[in-house]
Amino acid sequence: MTFKPARLLLALIAVGAAPAFAQNLAVVNGKPIPSARADAMVKQVVAQGQGQDSPQLREMIKKGLIEREVLMQEAVKQGYDKKPEVKAALDNARQAIVVNQLAKDYITKNPVSDAEIKAEYDKFKAQTGDKEYHVRHILAENEADAKAIIAKLKGGAKFEDLAKQSKDTGTANSGGDLDWAVPASFPAEFAAGFTGLQKGAITETPVKTQAGYHVIKLDDTRAAKLPSLEEVKPQIADSLTQQKLQAYSDQMVKKAKVQ
Repeated sequence: MTFKPARLLLALIAVGAAPAFAQNLAVVNGKPIPSARADAMVKQVVAQGQGQDSPQLREMIKKGLIEREVLMQEAVKQGYDKKPEVKAALDNARQAIVVNQLAKDYITKNPVSDAEIKAEYDKFKAQTGDKEYHVRHILAENEADAKAIIAKLKGGAKFEDLAKQSKDTGTANSGGDLDWAVPASFPAEFAAGFTGLQKGAITETPVKTQAGYHVIKLDDTRAAKLPSLEEVKPQIADSLTQQKLQAYSDQMVKKAKVQ
């Protein structure tokens, strides 16, 4: 993958400063650019899948770092580093870098375990259930309208025809079809309205949700096709990591004296 110069410059501006070493990549107006800074940039580019370590990439990075140093020196010369908005931005950036390192070290010391991931997966399976339901619905504005629809259906009217008057315009023209889904995908009261139905049956009474009053029909059921633990392990690990960080943050805030 080719790393375009414009994107490279943005990346160079975003990368954190590396400590100075004796070996320098270049010296700009008497100020050295440490080689370690270029090494860090190469590592970042490769890690992000934006290029491979090569003489061409390193030369491009070198030019970018020199360009950034020249621009930085000019910005300081013109006093931009003294501007209040720049100082505020630098302070925010400093806080973000330090806090991110704190979070990184905390997770390194308190990693999410395989047991925690497995427990979360089992919880997901329990909440999702082992069945998928193919349901249709007709959304009415009030209970009286919904009851009238149920009466028409009992009188022999076709569900798909009556669905055309549904307040849910997204499914009105498809017979109210909500496709295959697990109960957890719907509001609890809506799911409770169809999980007890027999195949082909409709709800005897309207089901009320925040959206209005629903008449629900169950077309069919089948075994749920749930992803395996290995398939969702990265997502679960990330979610649990964020939960750990949030809990740690909440704990620190609770201990702090905030006036």
